[in-house]
Amino acid sequence: MLKGIPAILSPELLKRLCEMGHSDRLVIADGNFPAESIGKNAYVVHLDGHNVPDILRAVLKVLPLDAYVEKPVSLMAKVPGDTAQTPIWDIVKAEVAKVDKRGDEAVGFVERFQFYEEARKAYLIITSSETALYGNVILQKGVVLE
Repeated sequence: MLKGIPAILSPELLKRLCEMGHSDRLVIADGNFPAESIGKNAYVVHLDGHNVPDILRAVLKVLPLDAYVEKPVSLMAKVPGDTAQTPIWDIVKAEVAKVDKRGDEAVGFVERFQFYEEARKAYLIITSSETALYGNVILQKGVVLE
């Protein structure tokens, strides 16, 4: 155990987060996300039994968001005509607003299939047991200024 590190962040995940450089991306994936097929060129770390908001909250305690891009956080947009409710989006925006001075303006939306293409370029994919639809998040790492 380490002091000040959220317990949800496993040793493997901490190693991968430390290896990431400025502008590298990570995906926090819901339980339906095809992590293994999308992540053929990424490290895939499984955090089974945890949900996206808890993982996001923990990751944002140690990972700076990119200040040099307008939207360092991306959510998967709903498919046109889909009537699924997306309360998880409000939770993600609130968590981002706690750590980024841009507030929820730091969060953007990416069309579903474009989201998959962006996820293929990720350095890291963290899987979860999240059941909320459209609960996938891409974070772009920034620099540590402190």
